[in-house]
Amino acid sequence: MMWRLVSCTLCLLVSSQLSLWSVWATADELDGEVKMEVLFKPETCTPKSKRGDLMNAHYDGYLAKDGSQFYCSRSDKDGHPQWFVLGVGQVIKGLDIGMEDMCPGEKRKITVPPALAFGEKGKGPVPPNATVVFEVEVYSVSRGPRTMEAFRNIDLDKDNSLTKAEVKEYLKADYEKSGKPRDDAFYEKIMADIFRKNDQDRDGLISAKEYNIYEHDEL
Repeated sequence: MMWRLVSCTLCLLVSSQLSLWSVWATADELDGEVKMEVLFKPETCTPKSKRGDLMNAHYDGYLAKDGSQFYCSRSDKDGHPQWFVLGVGQVIKGLDIGMEDMCPGEKRKITVPPALAFGEKGKGPVPPNATVVFEVEVYSVSRGPRTMEAFRNIDLDKDNSLTKAEVKEYLKADYEKSGKPRDDAFYEKIMADIFRKNDQDRDGLISAKEYNIYEHDEL
């Protein structure tokens, strides 16, 4: 049965930028592997994402069974695109898999089976054993702060620790490079979230050990 993805209210405001599409929830899609469909790919498609990269994306979630929407990133957390490190469990396993090899500007439909989504228990509005479908649009891909390459790029004074100013400057430069500059409050909010999650000893610095990059250069 064909069903049409239902857009959230805020998504409608940006429908000129995001095309909505109809999808089939077939028996194959309800099986146990992630299904990926590329809906748009820029002519110049670099860099491509890999495990450990820092990504900035909007993603909206629907139940494959009936097309009902359970999540809209454009209405969550002030509508900002989400920042996360790919492949380290900051999103569900199915998205970690389905968002590999994506570039800025690319859009995908990713169908995720229950075992790689919310499992036997479900979560919130997602019922147990539910196959889910995500609309994903990527805005930025950069070598994540958990890699040696990125750590060296961020660490401007080469003291093997990252200050808030260094992290903020890195994010600002990367985001502006993608052609989507934001105001200072936007970068402050992202920087604060990064330190909240990674500054384990709360000393106002993120050490190489806290990023664990010396033990695992590429996560």
